[in-house]
Amino acid sequence: MEPIEINAGAWYLRALRADERVDDRPALLEGGITDPEYVARRGAQWVDESHFSWAVCDPVTAELVAEIVVAPESGGNARISGWSRPGYGAALEAGLGAVRRFVTGALGLRPEPVGGPVG
Repeated sequence: MEPIEINAGAWYLRALRADERVDDRPALLEGGITDPEYVARRGAQWVDESHFSWAVCDPVTAELVAEIVVAPESGGNARISGWSRPGYGAALEAGLGAVRRFVTGALGLRPEPVGGPVG
């Protein structure tokens, strides 16, 4: 599956990026994510549908302020997790609501309670 962008009101959700236009790696460092292959791995997980991830972004600057990850599980459930940079808890909450709706409506999965970061 190709990454899907989601509108979450004041925030927009998109795939993680590390290219000439947008580089999420500095913001990921603030979340404690130091793996240099993290963005590439998240992209590959969209393709194999093992995890779906979104950068929750400021709509003006496109800066990553939070990340949300969905891990499909057996039995039609989906584990949803996320984290935010300091001061961006509201962005995470708005994104989580939009992702829950996507998981239910588009993926046909049942969201489980939100937890911390998912591998």
